[in-house]
Amino acid sequence: MEVLATRPDVTVVNGVVGAAGLRASLATLEVGNRLALANKESLVAGGDLVTEAAERGGGELLPVDSEHSAIWQCMSGEAAESVARLILTASGGPFRGRNRSTLESVTVDEALAHPTWSMGPRITIDSATLMNKAFEVIEAHHLFALDYDRIDVLVHPQSIVHSMVEFRDGVVKAELGFPDMRKPIQAAITYPDRIAVDAPSRSLAGTELTFEDPDVETFRCLALGYDAGRAGGTATAVLNAADEIAVAAFLEQKIGFLEIARVIEQVLTAHDPHTPDSVDDVVDADAWARAYATERIGLSR
Repeated sequence: MEVLATRPDVTVVNGVVGAAGLRASLATLEVGNRLALANKESLVAGGDLVTEAAERGGGELLPVDSEHSAIWQCMSGEAAESVARLILTASGGPFRGRNRSTLESVTVDEALAHPTWSMGPRITIDSATLMNKAFEVIEAHHLFALDYDRIDVLVHPQSIVHSMVEFRDGVVKAELGFPDMRKPIQAAITYPDRIAVDAPSRSLAGTELTFEDPDVETFRCLALGYDAGRAGGTATAVLNAADEIAVAAFLEQKIGFLEIARVIEQVLTAHDPHTPDSVDDVVDADAWARAYATERIGLSR
């Protein structure tokens, strides 16, 4: 992947799942290529390293996630200092409105039944726990250089408003559209042009748009994401690695749905975060977190 990413004058779309995509992201930016980033772990696990690589190599970092693409498009032509806060929207996943007592016994099939998007197993489970949104908060912090106190999440089950930006004059800009990942992918690849596509136009007439605050007591992973982001350094790499192990254990029916957050919290509590100086530091933190999470899962069985 690194060899492909360093070919001259190419756009690299990084859609690898997991921290394995980090080195390819760094290689792309170091040689000055455009990185259309769909591998959220690059920024979650090694965000500072990625932004530093872009500064050194002159590479262009453009988001592919629908939420970050929406924010990027809303900020186009706006001064960075005019932004008051970012508002990431979340579908709420298949368990929106449920409480903890009803989530103790949910099955893998239930957790994989996402109401809006068709995604891979890990991302779908992360959506059900709201960890996917936690990762997106960390991504937004690195992409748009804003403190975590200025990045909010709203649950929006229709998934029509992909995210919003509130400016210091009180104006809120939003990017809307029916769920279709081809649009943010194309936006990153063809920027600054908008290429005409042969797609039917759909009317918003009769469409209800609702918003609600996330339930961070029931869906603890979102709160854990903010905690890891504020701790900084290797904490976010540990968050990602522990989640990957916990989700895999849930998919294999080794732990229950609510235990995903419990395992991650145990790993974060045991970790002493530090600023990574290299990819190897991130890899070491990742490996430690995977081993510790695996140990905790084994002890709980």
